[in-house]
Amino acid sequence: MHDHDRGLQFDLSTLRSRRAALALFGGAGLAALAACSPDTKAATTTTTTPTGTPSTSMAAGPVEEIPEETAGPFPGDGSNGPNVLTESGIVRSDIRTSFGSVSGTADGVPLRIELTVVEAGTGAALPGAAVYVWHCDRDGNYSLYSDAAANQNYLRGVQAADDAGKLAFTSVFPAAYAGRWPHVHFEVYPKLADATSAGTKLVTSQLALPEDVCAAVYATDGYAQSTRNLEQTSLDSDMVFRDGWDSQLAAVTGGVGDGYVATLTVAV
Repeated sequence: MHDHDRGLQFDLSTLRSRRAALALFGGAGLAALAACSPDTKAATTTTTTPTGTPSTSMAAGPVEEIPEETAGPFPGDGSNGPNVLTESGIVRSDIRTSFGSVSGTADGVPLRIELTVVEAGTGAALPGAAVYVWHCDRDGNYSLYSDAAANQNYLRGVQAADDAGKLAFTSVFPAAYAGRWPHVHFEVYPKLADATSAGTKLVTSQLALPEDVCAAVYATDGYAQSTRNLEQTSLDSDMVFRDGWDSQLAAVTGGVGDGYVATLTVAV
């Protein structure tokens, strides 16, 4: 059985109790609870400074908490096999290459992931909070786990938020593999020391990528299998995002030539 098939089955069996709780309210209630109401979100305007540092202005007001999601079978945080978080070199902004004694680079359309970590309910920035991100490569492989990338640790990294709660990663656009909508996994920790010791997490969640952007990327060389997989799923049918993705769908700008920038406010 392929790793991707195993990942889907594993994710289905490890979805958080959030799903069960929401199901008790029926279809209309589930949609209302799972989705973020537009009038309860903080309004955000995101730009990129000449130096590439994410710059986000946030209006004061309540922000819906990011949903808790499954980490899936390939977290690399020690909860299912390898623990990359305690390795020297994991704290980095450019996650395209492997680090330490491992060499290798993940190819693909450039993707910059810009996150702003805030306090749910108030929208106040959480300076010093740390985020660990990981995702598959353009072939749908996860480093440390998939046979084709088991000897790599690329597309994994940790960054600490600045005084405005902002942090960023330089990566490549992930594939769409069978059974899942294109996504990026992440864990939020209170501080960097907690992340690099695989300590207590504030939340585990996932970032979804917009369909039109995915279609454009998957039309480029190297992503052929993703086009087919994208056509076979949707945000409405995806086992993680189908109960509401408003607070998890990234805003994406850019193009296939120069790459894309995905921004998301993460309320914890």
